[in-house]
Amino acid sequence: MNNMKQKLLVLVRWFIGIVFVFSGFVKGIDPMGFQYKLNDYLEALNLNSLEFLSFPGALLLPFAEFAIGIGLITGILVRLSSKLALVFMFFFTPLTLYIALKNPVTDCGCFGDALVISNWATFYKNIVLIILTLLLYINREKLLLISTPQYRKIVFYILLFCYATIVYWSYNHEPIFDFRPYKVGANIPDGMKIPDGAPSDVYENTYYYRNLKSNEVKKFNDRDFPWQDTINWKFKSMDPPLLIKKGYRPPIHDFSIQTADKENVTDLYLQDSLFTFVVIAYDLEKSSNKKQKELNTLANWAKNKGYHFIGLTSTSGAGLAKYQREQQPAYEMMFSDQITLKTIIRSNPGLILLKKGTIIGKWHYNDFPAPEEAESIVSAEMKKKLNH
Repeated sequence: MNNMKQKLLVLVRWFIGIVFVFSGFVKGIDPMGFQYKLNDYLEALNLNSLEFLSFPGALLLPFAEFAIGIGLITGILVRLSSKLALVFMFFFTPLTLYIALKNPVTDCGCFGDALVISNWATFYKNIVLIILTLLLYINREKLLLISTPQYRKIVFYILLFCYATIVYWSYNHEPIFDFRPYKVGANIPDGMKIPDGAPSDVYENTYYYRNLKSNEVKKFNDRDFPWQDTINWKFKSMDPPLLIKKGYRPPIHDFSIQTADKENVTDLYLQDSLFTFVVIAYDLEKSSNKKQKELNTLANWAKNKGYHFIGLTSTSGAGLAKYQREQQPAYEMMFSDQITLKTIIRSNPGLILLKKGTIIGKWHYNDFPAPEEAESIVSAEMKKKLNH
């Protein structure tokens, strides 16, 4: 019986460790994305003054999760790891209950973009984890560890070093794994399609009618409101429709390109067979301008080749005017939603290459291609199409 309990505790330790490692890793490789999610939380909770903590938090929280996870899996500082895992769960479980009840954000972000689950599913997941973590903590002195302490230490530090290296690389380039709907190879128009027969949103309406005889105002719903009984009832007002069941939502649902004159030119660039380079800077006032000269050189080359080259931003007014005056971009600036632009690329600015709506390439500003490199990419893509 004791042997059976030991095996059960090993499985529990590994399971909790794997969940913590996965959660920390998928957020850690996308620090900018997790920072955006933390900012969403702070805004929803009216704590905007704490936004300066979002970036350190986006680095430290996933690191702590990953370290706790590999501590549990390898058995290094396993008692401390089990205690820290329990502290994590006692802190985040009430928070996820609040989020599930109040719904300030639609996606908790606990598994980044790799696995999106509902707020209630997140809470139920945490209930299971807190029970298992409590079981592990209670039995922390009895945990069975197989390998030698020296071997476990080596594995622990190697994994921690690899994690830190990958996070550093992902921050200075693009995430090493891209779980977003705008990954290379994705077709944006296909991502916006709604399949035939897909469920639609279901709303509940609440109506208020005044009784013409008693002057009483009564509340009705969609099933019983007396819209035909004009002799006894008169419509007074109605509440905003309440969403009670979400329908199908395509992976890409808010992508658009608008000119300065508010003209929607999305289809022009997504359906055109010409190559389209798009500079994406969600906020020009926060954008890095150190590669503007290279961008202008690339834009001039692309236009000489007959390709499209545009900029997409959410910045308008004085911020846009200042950018154009100081940086003299060699391409027309157009407009899109800021959240969409943040989702497409984790760089401000970044660059993508499209052909008929398919994303062929994505570059962080540290990796912008020179005209020669862009030429080879375009040529390779053209050869690929000819072979097909």
